[in-house]
Amino acid sequence: MGAFTKRWLIRKRRTRKLKINLLRRRYAAARTDAERTAIIKKAQQVSPQITAEQFLASSPAGVKKD
Repeated sequence: MGAFTKRWLIRKRRTRKLKINLLRRRYAAARTDAERTAIIKKAQQVSPQITAEQFLASSPAGVKKD
């Protein structure tokens, strides 16, 4: 019974990681500050423990860190 829970947690973690990486790419492509703010808010909904600084710190190269 423990394996089911662990599998579920691993799947959720992987899905969350994929979504955060997708949002980082969208952030890199965003042109306006409004878009960037909306993407950061969405990232915090997907992963509540992540802060804006953490989100930007591990963003791909070439992303503005205003």
